[in-house]
Amino acid sequence: MLHWPLPGGHDLRDRLLSAWSTGRGYHDVQHLAEVLARLDELGAGDNVEVVLAAWFHDAVHDTAGDTAADNEERSARMAADELSALSAQHGADVDVDLDVDIDEVVRLVRLTEHHRPEPGDSNGELLSDADLAILAAGPVRYAEYVAGVRAEYADIRDADFARGRLAILRDLAAKPALFHTAHAREHWEAAARANLAAEIKSLSNDPAVGTPGDPGDDPSGGAGPQP
Repeated sequence: MLHWPLPGGHDLRDRLLSAWSTGRGYHDVQHLAEVLARLDELGAGDNVEVVLAAWFHDAVHDTAGDTAADNEERSARMAADELSALSAQHGADVDVDLDVDIDEVVRLVRLTEHHRPEPGDSNGELLSDADLAILAAGPVRYAEYVAGVRAEYADIRDADFARGRLAILRDLAAKPALFHTAHAREHWEAAARANLAAEIKSLSNDPAVGTPGDPGDDPSGGAGPQP
């Protein structure tokens, strides 16, 4: 069973697990488990707000239609609603000690849209690093991750997806550092840079990337704010 940071609230936990188990590609229960494991590695396994934010951060993950670009905001609103309801029940018939800063959980979920915490935002740095740790995965898992993201956008033309994905990867690669915590920079930065460079090179050499889409196409190729 995945680490749940509250002593109760198991109905909420089960609803979240169901949300993560809806036939997604990459953003599935395995991703949630990996983020939680990376938080443990970063020494944040007992940080209730950060761990709860991890549980909620991709609870809503639609990849089609007008709501596709609003996943983080919808996930944040879900966190606010669910945790507020749980707090209201606290002390009644629910066996849960809800000593949680709900506003902080919501803020952290919203932060995962861009993974750019402000300097000194230690909670934001922890969650951002854990969420992006997949970039440092070994060859097999990284290939699974790339394939999983592609599967989530199966309705997007290959050329359009590739252009959008390339733009996102180049934006990531342009950051002075991909990670913010000392542990992540020491243990994950080099591997992540190598993976990004290899995927950018592969996409850049794809002839289809140079083929324009239809006028009015989403310039990101519909790929959304991935990873």
